[in-house]
Amino acid sequence: MSAGDADRGPAGRPVTVALLALWALVATGVAVWQALSWPASEPAGEPADVGVEEPPPDQRVLVVASYADLPGWGEDDLGEAMAAWLRSCTRFRFLGPSAKLAPVEVGGTVADWLPVCERVTALRGASASALRAFFEAEMVPLAVLNGDREIGLFTGYYEPLLTGSRKRSARYAVPLYALPNDLVSVDLGQFRPDLAGRRIAGRLAGSTLEPYSDRAQIEAGALASRALELLWVDDPIAAFFLQIQGSGQIELVEGGRMRVGYAGQNGHPYFAIGRELVRREAMTVEEVSLQSIRAWLEANPDQAAEVMATNASYVFFREVQGEGPLGSQGVALTPGRSLAVDRKFLPLGVPLWLEATAPAADGVTAPRSVRRLMVAQDTGGAISGPVRGDVFWGAGKEAEEVAGRMRNEGRYWLLVPGSLLERVTEKVIGTEGPGIPTKADAR
Repeated sequence: MSAGDADRGPAGRPVTVALLALWALVATGVAVWQALSWPASEPAGEPADVGVEEPPPDQRVLVVASYADLPGWGEDDLGEAMAAWLRSCTRFRFLGPSAKLAPVEVGGTVADWLPVCERVTALRGASASALRAFFEAEMVPLAVLNGDREIGLFTGYYEPLLTGSRKRSARYAVPLYALPNDLVSVDLGQFRPDLAGRRIAGRLAGSTLEPYSDRAQIEAGALASRALELLWVDDPIAAFFLQIQGSGQIELVEGGRMRVGYAGQNGHPYFAIGRELVRREAMTVEEVSLQSIRAWLEANPDQAAEVMATNASYVFFREVQGEGPLGSQGVALTPGRSLAVDRKFLPLGVPLWLEATAPAADGVTAPRSVRRLMVAQDTGGAISGPVRGDVFWGAGKEAEEVAGRMRNEGRYWLLVPGSLLERVTEKVIGTEGPGIPTKADAR
C-alpha cells in the first residue's frame, strides 16, 4: 500500500464513516486493533509462537553500542546486503523527505535517511572494507531489547511454487482470490502514533464497520459468485501455506509462470495451526514445523479443512511483476538479507545487524551461524515484539526446508544515522544528556 493510499479503502474509496466509528472505539480504549491487526503479509506463521509461555509486556529499549559489540561485523560481505538497502533507499525517495518512518521516535522522517542513502549509493560496488568504513563513520548501532531481554525468536519464510491454471477444472478447483472491492482497511497509526503499523479491516454495513467473512465462510463459498478468482490451483494445503508465506509463484498449465503477491487480508487475527495440532496431541511443541504440519494435514484429509479453518485469517493475492516478491515496504525482497519485523517497534527500510542461527536444509546437520547485515522490509501476522524477526530465504526447495524448520533464538542491532540519534536521545539508553541513563542501566 502506498503512502497516498494509507487513508483510503480498496480502489481508493474513502472510508470516512468507518473511520469515525472506529475512532470512537479507539478513543475509549477498546483493544480491537490487537484482535484484528492486519499485517502486510503473513510470513512464517506456523512454528512461531507454539507453546511459548506468556511473556512480560513488550517494551522496546534501545541501547547505544559500538561496532566491536556486533558479532562477526568484520566477516560479512556487506556488498550482498547493499542491493536490498538501495531498494529501500529508492522507496524513501519516492515517499519524499517529509514522510514519517513509523514509529517516528525511532525512524524519524525520510529526510533523516536520505543523506546516508546518497552516500551509500555512491559506494555501489565498493569493497566490504569500504562499506564497513562508511557504516562506522555514518551510522550508530543500537542494541534492541525487549525490556531487559536482548534475545528473541527468529523464524524464516520463503517463496513457494504451486501448479495452477487460469481456468477451473476438476483438478484445478482451489481458488486464489483477488482483493474484494468491499473490503475496507484502516491504518490505526493515522489516529494514534502508538498504533503505528496496526490495521483493522472489515466491510461497511451502513455506517458500521463489521467483520469480513472468515476462512471457513470463504472456503464454504462466501465469495464464489463474485468473479474474484485470480487463478485456480490443485492443492488446498499448498494454497494455505501460500497464504502464510504471503507470496509465491504459480506454474501454469497453459505455459509460463505467474508471481502472486499479497494484496490484502480479511481482518481476522492470524492463528498458528501448529497450536491446534499440539492441543489435539497430534504432535509435540518440539515437533512443530512447516514440514510436520504439512505431513499431518496430508495424512489426515478428513480433518485438514477443519484444522486449517482454526486460522480465520484469509489472504488475497494480486499478480506481481518484477524480480522478486514484494515485502510490505513495497520493494522486492532479497534472499538472506530481507527481514520481516514488527512495525509497532521498528521502521521499514532500515538496516539491522542480525546474530542468530538457522537450521540446515537437511534438518540433521547442526544449525549454522547467521551474522549479517539485514534490511527491515516486511512484516507479518506472527511477527510481534521488539526482538522478533522473520528471515526471507528466497525460492526453491532448500529455502523451503530452512524456512520451514527455522525457530531459533537471536538478537539484532538497529543501525541509524548519527544525526537521527541526536534528535531521539531521550529514547536511547547510553547517550549523553541530563537524566539519560548509562548503557549499564539497561542490564
